[in-house]
Amino acid sequence: MVDILIVLPSVGLDTVRDIVPLICLVLFFQIVVLRQRPANLGRIVIGFVYVVVGLVLFLIGLEEALFPLGKTMAAQLTDPTFLGLAAGATAHWLDYGWIYAFAAAIGFGTTIAEPSLMAVARKAGAVSGGSINPWGLRVAVAAGVAVGVGLGAVRIVTGVPLHYLFMAAYAIVILLTIFSSRSIIALAYDSGGVTSSTVTVPLVAALGLGLAANVPGRSTLLDGFGLIAFACVFAVIAVLGFAQLSSALEARRKRRLSGKGT
Repeated sequence: MVDILIVLPSVGLDTVRDIVPLICLVLFFQIVVLRQRPANLGRIVIGFVYVVVGLVLFLIGLEEALFPLGKTMAAQLTDPTFLGLAAGATAHWLDYGWIYAFAAAIGFGTTIAEPSLMAVARKAGAVSGGSINPWGLRVAVAAGVAVGVGLGAVRIVTGVPLHYLFMAAYAIVILLTIFSSRSIIALAYDSGGVTSSTVTVPLVAALGLGLAANVPGRSTLLDGFGLIAFACVFAVIAVLGFAQLSSALEARRKRRLSGKGT
């Protein structure tokens, strides 16, 4: 608690400094361009106060809880004693099975709890007239993120060059985009973007940095980052693939019904 009180003034000052340009921009367009007095000025001021307070608490929570949690779990799961290695023995990449499982679980759990994904899924269900199941969309995105974060953890351990995996992943995205319905493409790409938000990013980034710091021969700068990008691209793949699978199953169901009818 004492540490939080120490960093509170500096974090608060930095947050206010970051918010001020946004406030000035809004006021400029409202007063100079639109030439109107802001409506509900009191509510707007209170809203900005809430934003500042929320950001301060969120940033402190990242530094004091989420980042240390991710790094601690990565350190514990890669500890030679936990892996059952003898003194001086070198770990094989298959020995890190628990870290891959933990990375996938973190990716799935954080994405399911992602507020931005909830909002997109609800809107998608509403505008589609119920043809898109919000819960099904969230599960598909979360499954894609789980695969992406798990594969990213494997990449950190093995040291496979990042660009090779990205080229392969985006080649899959391009192929799925070509054969997917136009109605799902934009939603799939947005679903990939919303995974890089408030809940997913802190834990996944902390996991990547902690894993790179505790795997011998890895650099936190070169190898610790990239998990978020894996989460995004595999979320897109998951939604496009889910749409393709749903279309195939629906076509198969219609053929079966037409066969029974004849």
